[in-house]
Amino acid sequence: MENAILEQLHAHASVRHYKPDPVPAAMVETIVAAAQCASTSSNMQSYSVVAVTDPDRRTKLASLCGDQQHIQEAPVFLAWCADLARMQHICALRGCTQVTDYVENFLVAAVDAALASQNAAAAAESLGLGVCYIGYIRNIPEAVIDLLQLPPLVFPITGMTLGYPSKPPHRRPRLPLASILHWDTYHAPLEDDLRAYDRAMLATGIYKGRQVPVPGKPGELEEYGWLEHSARRASQAERTGLRAALEKQGFGLK
Repeated sequence: MENAILEQLHAHASVRHYKPDPVPAAMVETIVAAAQCASTSSNMQSYSVVAVTDPDRRTKLASLCGDQQHIQEAPVFLAWCADLARMQHICALRGCTQVTDYVENFLVAAVDAALASQNAAAAAESLGLGVCYIGYIRNIPEAVIDLLQLPPLVFPITGMTLGYPSKPPHRRPRLPLASILHWDTYHAPLEDDLRAYDRAMLATGIYKGRQVPVPGKPGELEEYGWLEHSARRASQAERTGLRAALEKQGFGLK
C-alpha cells in the first residue's frame, strides 16, 4: 500500500548538514500553520513554538547544546514548548483559576507540543527542507528558558533545526514492525527480531570504531551494536534536574 504521504514518511531522515540559504519567513509560517492542524487535547492547543533566526542567538543555542554544528548551520531553530501561560491568561479573563499542579497538566501540554512538532517536520520535508530534533535542550532547560525569555508555565520540550539539506541524509533502519505492533495485548519482545535489527544497524557503520577489546581475550573485540548501545544508554540516569526545572516554571507534577 503506497501513496505520496507514505513515501514521504518512510523517507524521513535527520538532517545534520545545511546550506546557508535562508528559509523565508512565509515558509516558516506555512510549516507552523500545518503544525497547528495536529490533534490537540480538548482543542486547548497548549503549546507554542519559538522560531530562532538571529545568528547570535543560534550560536548561543549551539554552544549550550554541546556545540552541535548543525544548530549553527541551520538558518532556523524551532523550540517547541509546552505552554500553559496562554491558558493562564484565558482563565484570568474568565474569572477562573487554572490548575497546573498535576502531572496530567504538564503531559497534556507536552503531548500537544510533540504532536505539533511532528506535523511541522512532515510539512517541512514536503517543501524540500530538512529537520533534526534536538532533545539536548532538556539537558539545559533553564539556560534555554533564559535565552528565549520563556515566562512561567512555558517549558521547552524539544528543539528542531530547519533548513535546506546540503547533502542527502542517511536514513537508519527501524525495528521490525512485530517489535512495535501488539495486537489486542502486549507481547514480550522477540529476541530474534532484536538481534536481526542489531545486525542491520551494524551494517550501517554507525558504530564503527566504538568496539573495545574484551577483557581477558586478546584480539577479540566486544559486540557493540544497537543492543549494546541502547542498553548502556538506558542504564544511565540522564536529565535528573528536570523535575526541579519544571517546578521552577510552575508545573506542580503531583
